[in-house]
Amino acid sequence: MKGRHIVVTGAFGVLGAAVVRALEREGAKVAAVDRAPKPAGISGIAFGGIDIADAPSAARVLADAEKQMDGLDGLVNVAGTFRWETLAEGKPETWDFLYNVNLKTAVVASQAALASLVKNKGAIVNVSAAATAKAAAGMGAYTASKSGVSRLTESLAEEMKAKGVRVNAVLPTIIDTPQNRKDMPDADFSKWVSPDALADVIVFLLSDRSRAITGALIPVAGKV
Repeated sequence: MKGRHIVVTGAFGVLGAAVVRALEREGAKVAAVDRAPKPAGISGIAFGGIDIADAPSAARVLADAEKQMDGLDGLVNVAGTFRWETLAEGKPETWDFLYNVNLKTAVVASQAALASLVKNKGAIVNVSAAATAKAAAGMGAYTASKSGVSRLTESLAEEMKAKGVRVNAVLPTIIDTPQNRKDMPDADFSKWVSPDALADVIVFLLSDRSRAITGALIPVAGKV
């Protein structure tokens, strides 16, 4: 990844930060983008307070990131969130919220990056979810939005493959984060996917080692 220039959305969260670290260890230059405020003490190129689901905001931050890095070779759409809510007791607004955070951010950021990625024969990696294979009770809104990420990945890969841009997605099970440990205190955390392990898969999909792969939805299940 040495000499590559990568934008990571949702970069201040647990997974996003792991992806940034993994890319930097491999020699990439990274621009971190998040809706959250920029954390104190963060080093490198970082943009906080950015609504990446807003097309003008996404276009501005992608252009600024490309300018500061002197190029754009890859995009990782980590931005996302989770809500558990049954339809009977829930609200339609939850579906809108998860659509915007989980799917629209990936759509808008990818669209803003496409021209540069075509120019540089770059790659996009999205974060979907293994739970999209079968939605459990209370998971309808979440899995619907993440299913959209999977379909975006497949469609965009077909659209871009003749232009040299690869598009793939990872489908993790439960990621080992402090919030997930808090929500499921009795679970066996050793079975979950660590953020660092998932980040390694994402880096692989950005690298030339995966040059023959596009349109893939790759399960990253740990021991679940």
